[in-house]
Amino acid sequence: MPDTKNTTEKVRPPVVVVMGHVDHGKSTLLDYIRKSNIVDKEAGGITQCISAYEVSHKDENGIDRLITFIDTPGHEAFSKMRTRGAEAADIAILVVSAEDSVKAQTLEAYKTIIENKIPYIVAINKIDKPNANIEKTKMDLSEKEIYLEGMGGDIPFVLISAKAGTGVTELLEMIILVADLQDLKGSPKNNASGIIIEAKRDPKRGVSATCVIKDGTLRAGMFVACGETIVNTRIMENFLGKPIKEATFSSPIRLVGFELMPEVGNTFESFDTKKEAENYVSELKEENRNNKTSEKRVETTGKIIPIIIKTDVAGTIEAIEKEITKLNTEEISFKIIGKGVGAINESDLKMGNVNKESIIVGFNVKIDSGARDLNETLKVEVQTYDIIYKLTDWLKELVEERRPRQETVEVIGTLKVLKTFGSTKGKHIVGGKVTTGRITFGSKIRIIRRDFEIGTGKIVELQTNKIKAKEVLEGSDCGIQVETKIDIASGDVLEAFEIVIK
Repeated sequence: MPDTKNTTEKVRPPVVVVMGHVDHGKSTLLDYIRKSNIVDKEAGGITQCISAYEVSHKDENGIDRLITFIDTPGHEAFSKMRTRGAEAADIAILVVSAEDSVKAQTLEAYKTIIENKIPYIVAINKIDKPNANIEKTKMDLSEKEIYLEGMGGDIPFVLISAKAGTGVTELLEMIILVADLQDLKGSPKNNASGIIIEAKRDPKRGVSATCVIKDGTLRAGMFVACGETIVNTRIMENFLGKPIKEATFSSPIRLVGFELMPEVGNTFESFDTKKEAENYVSELKEENRNNKTSEKRVETTGKIIPIIIKTDVAGTIEAIEKEITKLNTEEISFKIIGKGVGAINESDLKMGNVNKESIIVGFNVKIDSGARDLNETLKVEVQTYDIIYKLTDWLKELVEERRPRQETVEVIGTLKVLKTFGSTKGKHIVGGKVTTGRITFGSKIRIIRRDFEIGTGKIVELQTNKIKAKEVLEGSDCGIQVETKIDIASGDVLEAFEIVIK
């Protein structure tokens, strides 16, 4: 296990998570703060991956203060990733549009903030828009029990235009003020520990992970353990991608060369030697084995769709898994038989080919050339997307298409037989009155006598007032010709029905 923590503490920079409803301006705000652009690179204008950035801002005394920002995706499917961001953060910024006011994801983000018990600042954005209504937005927040300063509460807020930069300086000053009140401390002499924010696999560099250090210092030559995987810190980069030899608390860094894909959201510990890291991993493996042994196996009923998920980054797998869980029913459900980061390859196709019901979905990844050629023969169903909405819509269509169908009998109407007019070659002519619903030409019927079904038949001709009709409604008299082997008698009830597939 890691060494005993050193008690020498220093003030550390705050880690800030930016949250809120999709399209309310979170990424635009970060773009302005760090003077770069990520929105234009995102499909549909939505940030699809967590990233961490470090910025510097002068406080009221003219001293440069560092702030680490974690950007979180806005789409509801990425709620796990947002939660992970909140767990890593010291302060949250809840961005709310002055145009659209409080939305469902605003409240979801607020719930995450409260559950993680972190202080937060409300940033009311888009105040320069023609349809902006700041007072209505404040009132809507109050109605949702988010009480701002001056509105009966103590939640700090700042009016901003992320696009124009209005109020952004005030927001940064507010972050520093809240951080100072939090009295955030870290011990630089401790070995670093923190949280994995994102992980990905690069064909040339292997597995890398974005991390935020919450305490201690990480130096080149140390070993980082996360879950059951280890990495040497030979390749350590800052958020700009530049090589570094050392990083301390609150710094966002990238580590390259993990043995296995680290699980996003997991904490990491660092060690001076590989042996210490291996011992730590061994203890975790033993603990995990014990936990798995005690887990109860849940039997799945209904039809199963085997699915393989491939994405560009590990965090997105969580989002897709969440969407899949929503679609599962007793009738039909998905079973994840494989998942991973990187392009869809031949191994994925061979795994999918074991069961002809299998599908492969890719998000922000391509099918490599070998896999594409192989699938000319295997014909495994493969779909790739770069927008989460389209992927989930396709999965919904697939569930509807493949779910088991059941035939059900639906009674559409009943007729009381008042008179019979004889029969010829299995065709019986009767007169009667429609007592419920409707009787239609071509309907199948059940013949009911004294509450017992004695046979079935089909209406081959239907007349009302001696004129052929396609349908006769409740309360009307009619004459019908029924094709049946049963002799129909006065007083019988003819029950018309349809076979409906549901």
